[in-house]
Amino acid sequence: MGPTGVGKSTFIKYAAGGKNAVVVGHHLESCTSEVQPIKVKRREDENPVILVDTPGFDDTKLPDTEILRRIAVWLQQTYQDKVRLAGIIYMHRISDNRMAGAPLKNLTMFSQLCGTAAAEGVVLSTTMWGSIKDGTGESREEELKAKFWKGMLDCGAKVSRFELTQESAWDTIDEVRKSANKAALLLQEEMVELERKLSETQAGKTLYNDLLKRLDEQRKILRDLLIEAQRDHSANPQLAMDLQLQHDATKKQIDDIFSQVRELKIPLTRRIAQLFNFRRARAAPVKTKQ
Repeated sequence: MGPTGVGKSTFIKYAAGGKNAVVVGHHLESCTSEVQPIKVKRREDENPVILVDTPGFDDTKLPDTEILRRIAVWLQQTYQDKVRLAGIIYMHRISDNRMAGAPLKNLTMFSQLCGTAAAEGVVLSTTMWGSIKDGTGESREEELKAKFWKGMLDCGAKVSRFELTQESAWDTIDEVRKSANKAALLLQEEMVELERKLSETQAGKTLYNDLLKRLDEQRKILRDLLIEAQRDHSANPQLAMDLQLQHDATKKQIDDIFSQVRELKIPLTRRIAQLFNFRRARAAPVKTKQ
């Protein structure tokens, strides 16, 4: 798991020994819009490993609600079929100079769907080491461990580096194998054992709150554009045209976000029913620093 463009598909390709196991994404468009199980095998190993490639929550083709739904459906179905994950490799670009935007959103969503019980089977793997200067990556890695990844590490997660080699890919896979932790993810426990709808899970609620925040931000932008448009721009038709284009684009973003908000809104009757439901998940969301 991890943001779009972090190197998930590339990791699988190297683990497979450079074979055409997957199509690797390029530029800004997301390569993996579906949850894709892919079988890879190291020559000296008798048993293959199934790596499951997932889309990031900043996918260029799909809204975040659809990304969460696709991941949730796959996790729910496999859990009901008694197929347990050996662990999760969560990937982060060490070339990102700050933890904000898409990387932070992906990490937050991951911590909400993973939960404390499954954290021992998590390996936090950094990528893009070849695109930064010596020393920079090490300091960023220490900051990640001390701040943003601390909650995961305190629950038993481990750290690795993917350096575009088959050896480093399998070092990470072997870290997952060592844990042999097949605990259910928090999302699986909530949807299967507690029979909650996706919008009622910790991950669903987190995404809902994030969408509300983004909706408020876009509405403020739209108000500023309207105020600017009301000024006299008759002497500058190009500016008026640019403002109109920005207005239309912002209005579309608001409509898209509002549609996702409606999809995740919990009906009043369900909220009341939850007040009388005393069943709680055994695991808790992993805390991340903002």
